[in-house]
Amino acid sequence: MSQKTSILTLSLVAAASISADTFVTLAGEPAAAGEAAIGIAIAPAAAGEYFPYDVLGTSTAKAGAAITKGQNLEVGAGATAVPQTAGVVVAIALEDAEADETVEVLLIQGGTAPASGGA
Repeated sequence: MSQKTSILTLSLVAAASISADTFVTLAGEPAAAGEAAIGIAIAPAAAGEYFPYDVLGTSTAKAGAAITKGQNLEVGAGATAVPQTAGVVVAIALEDAEADETVEVLLIQGGTAPASGGA
C-alpha cells in the first residue's frame, strides 16, 4: 500500500500538461527520461495552472516498469519512475511495484548519472 510523508511541498505553474504522481522539472514541465527532476507532482494540472509537487521526503510515483524495494530510480517515459540504468538517480523505491502501479519513493535531490566505463 503506497503512502507518503512529504517534508516539503511547493507549487509551480505548469508549462505543459502535468499528470499526478509523475516527475517534474523546475520549469513546470514533465521531466524527460534519464534527466534530473525537482520533485513529483501530487495533482494534475493543465498548462498555465498551479500544481503542488513534493520536493523532500517520501512521495508516490507512477511506476513505468516493475520496481523492487530498495532500487535506485530514474525518470522513465512519461515522467514515470523506472529502475536506474544510465540516468540521474531521482529516488529510491520503498516498496515493490508493477508497471502502472503507484509506488512510494524517497526523493533524492542533486543525484547524478553513474560514471561511464570506470571501475
